[in-house]
Amino acid sequence: MTREFIDFVNAHLKDDTSRLLLSAARYPSIDMGAAVQQIEGLRTAVEKWPSLLKCREFEYPPRLNREQSSSEWTARHKAKVAEELCRGKELIAIADLTGGMGIDSIAFAQMQQGNGGMETEVAYVERNADLCRLMERNAKSLGLDNIKVHEGNSIEWLALEKRMYDIIYIDPARRSAQGRKVSAFEDCEPNILEHFQLLRSKGQWVMVKASPMIDLKMALGQLGEVAAVYIVSVKGECKEVVFVCGAHEGETMIHCIMKGGDGCDEWSFTPSEEANAQPQYCTTIGQYLYEPDAALMKCGAFNLIGQRMGIKKLARNTHLYTSDHCCQPFWGRTFYVLRELKVSRKEVTKIIPEGKAHVVTRNYPVEAAALQRQLGLQEGGELYVVATTVGGRKTAFLCCWPTQIESFLDRK
Repeated sequence: MTREFIDFVNAHLKDDTSRLLLSAARYPSIDMGAAVQQIEGLRTAVEKWPSLLKCREFEYPPRLNREQSSSEWTARHKAKVAEELCRGKELIAIADLTGGMGIDSIAFAQMQQGNGGMETEVAYVERNADLCRLMERNAKSLGLDNIKVHEGNSIEWLALEKRMYDIIYIDPARRSAQGRKVSAFEDCEPNILEHFQLLRSKGQWVMVKASPMIDLKMALGQLGEVAAVYIVSVKGECKEVVFVCGAHEGETMIHCIMKGGDGCDEWSFTPSEEANAQPQYCTTIGQYLYEPDAALMKCGAFNLIGQRMGIKKLARNTHLYTSDHCCQPFWGRTFYVLRELKVSRKEVTKIIPEGKAHVVTRNYPVEAAALQRQLGLQEGGELYVVATTVGGRKTAFLCCWPTQIESFLDRK
């Protein structure tokens, strides 16, 4: 990261990186592969790690490590959870057993900067030697002298560690040997189920980051001692599920953390609250239709959502809701129902002559993309066709956003 290299990268941030690689001979003093890697990393950082842009010397790893890394926001959320778990302690020792790009370690190390007098010591553990050297340089560039890098197998390293940690954080690799994405704990590397007793013996709290596709009920049964689960969504997409394991009293708390464009909302409950909730089912569709945020869909509190918000469920297995009056705030998408539709190309062509609409399917035998083709619709426009089941009846509704009602009232 010489001054010449940094200046070259900044001067070519908007260039076609494929062409840059082909023109490497024109710049003999520049490692073009490293420059392209840095340029692509900086482009990703704009959305994923914006604060890193302030550090000109920060070096970005290869694409796969960038893709697998936490975002800055989700990493800081985990650091906030760690702070709450260790409230009152002056020094917090944290071991990040799956270091990777190091975004989580950085967030843990920066906890001391915003919490009056609290200090953190972070052990970053990673078996990839190149990533370890990168983390050492980046920690120095960021002024984080409280990160200590350990190269090697994290489970073997932990078994030899003599000290206890307040937090042990682990994010197992979720790809099989064949490169296929996996989600179950036993299919990840390392298999934390095999080593869970070791993790618990060396950490007061164990934080496990899991795939957004994890079977929540099964995972809770496999881990045991789960004090809390954090299901995190960003702009309507479920990004991660984090299990906090340790000795605790009472039920597991499940927290849905939903970050939108303007802020962040939290919706929490216990499994017994969901088990005891009594949903109401609609007989006819109301003026408003609700699709819960991805975090709420993941948490499985489908009865409690309707009960708490005073809205009716369309059917037992249809996780959409309705009401005659607009329910606000609602965490997810709120549609204004213009009319019920017969699910046929002829009907849809008559109602939507421009041939553009978004298609949503919930508890419907045809997937959204296939139904869109069957109806002869192109993706786009401001209208939505929501195909679903009300009671035992398959049907669809033409919808728009509540803010656009006036534009589409003639569609009734």
